[in-house]
Parts: sequence; structure tokens; C-alpha cells
Amino acid sequence: MRELACVAPEVRERLVVRFGAEVLAWCDELPVLVGELAARWDLHPVAAGGGGTSRVFRCLRRDTGASVWLKLTPDPAIAREEAEALRAWADTPSVVTLLAEDVAAGALLLENVEPGVPVRQLTWDLPSVAALLRDLRASQVSPPAPEEHSVLQPLSRRIDSLFGLTDRRLAAAAPGNGLIPPVVLGRARAAALELAAGGPMGLVHGDLHPANVLSGPGARMVAIDPRPTWGDPDFDAVDWVLEGVTGLAELERRIEKLATLVPGQSPDRVLGWCRALAALIAVPGVCNGRDDAQTRFLLALARG
Repeated sequence: MRELACVAPEVRERLVVRFGAEVLAWCDELPVLVGELAARWDLHPVAAGGGGTSRVFRCLRRDTGASVWLKLTPDPAIAREEAEALRAWADTPSVVTLLAEDVAAGALLLENVEPGVPVRQLTWDLPSVAALLRDLRASQVSPPAPEEHSVLQPLSRRIDSLFGLTDRRLAAAAPGNGLIPPVVLGRARAAALELAAGGPMGLVHGDLHPANVLSGPGARMVAIDPRPTWGDPDFDAVDWVLEGVTGLAELERRIEKLATLVPGQSPDRVLGWCRALAALIAVPGVCNGRDDAQTRFLLALARG
């Protein structure tokens, strides 16, 4: 188990970009934490993975042999926010189920989704995406009243975090090379913050793209890994309408089609979000030297 939970050097590098050098101590301590949680929840870890903010372990329940997922993040606030959102979406079959939590340790125990193939590996269509977005909206809860407690931040905080992370990624990839001009990023940030300040208010997944959605029972899409906030639910449509698009007319047609399938969705706001977030979506490709038609379109959309 200890070897399985050890954090590889390349993963440590990604975590340092996201959390700073202090995350290395968490990486060193992770095998012990995994062992403690596995003993507490009667789990046998069998595989490891993860993204930019967490490590994830596929585990077998020792009593039944059923698969579950142990998710750990070095930032307890991230676990606390995800847990609140998953509890709010508990009655929604289009969102993964939270089985147990220790948010102080940054730990969540999640159900296994079957067949569980990431949608990015499949052929998907807008009606299926619309069903997912409708389910997320159908179970919407309103932002808490001032006297109520929520750990979730407004969408504007998520936007600031995304643009800050983008600045760090660009600096790490090519310091001083100006891959995306600061004026473009500054204008995009301002537009995103303006959108976040208006529009409808609801529970936003915050990271809803084809890698964070799995194939579920009956071909249903099941969302995982939310970075939830209070804000405009139209934010969650952006990656889906931009995926694979290389021209403005095509993007506008896709936005209009999706809006006819998702009650309450605004085509104008979705297009505004696409323009504001295009640069962020282009950054991974730009940092890897991509110069394909979609990357060029994203950059053109960001430049206006």
C-alpha cells in the first residue's frame, strides 16, 4: 500500500504549481494517511491516479469487494466545498454519490460509477449534455441566507483562482515569452468577473468538462470532481459548446441548440462566458506548443 500511495516526481511538480512548495510535505505524508483511512473505512487500495488538486485511489471494500474511490487533497477547503456540493446534489443521479468524508484530512469516499468511462474517450452529443445540465439545474438550491452557513465561495473567487493559476502555468512554461499577451488575459478576466457579478444564481459545478464526466448506468452522464461555487449555472456549459469548435458560426449554432434543450439557459451569456474563458481553455495547448485550428480559434475568440 505504501508504494501505491507514494507520489511520483512528475505529480509532485504539478501539485507544486498548484499549491506551492509546501505541498511536498503532504506528498511525503500521504502513504501514512492513506493507510489510516483505509483501516478506518475498511478499504484495500488497488490503484492510484489523480489530477491537479488531488490523489485518487481505487479501493475494494474488504467486506463486500465492491469498488469505491478514496480522494485526497492537500487543501481541506477543497474537500469541504466538494462535500457540500455533493450533499446538495445527493438526489441527482447525474452526480457521483458521497459515501463518507473526513474533510479535515482532505478526504472523501465516493461511489464507483459504472461503466465509468470518461466522456472525453467517447462520442457524445448535445442532447446527452443537456440532460446532465438539466439534472444539475433541477436540483438547484439557492445561495444561503446571511444567517445560514455555506463554505462555498461566489463564482468570482473561482474566476480569480483560475486566472491566477493560468498566470503561473504560463510563467512556468515560458517565462517572459508572452505566449498569451497580458492585455488579453486582463481583458478576459474583467469580462468573466462582470458576467459573474450578474445573471442567475445557483450551485455551479465549476469544472464540468468531458474529463470530469463519466458514463453511467443507462448511458446517463455522471459528473465528478466539482469545484463548486455560487453563481451563474451557464458557466458549466462552456467546455461542451467549445469542444472541437473551430469557427464562430459553428459555436453560435451549438450554443443555440443547447439552449433549446436546457430551460433557463441564456445563449448570450453562454457566448459571453466562452469569450471570457477561451484564453484559459487554450493555455494547456499553447504551453505544449499546439498550433491546431481549435487552439487558433480559442485565441482569436479571446482576442475579440
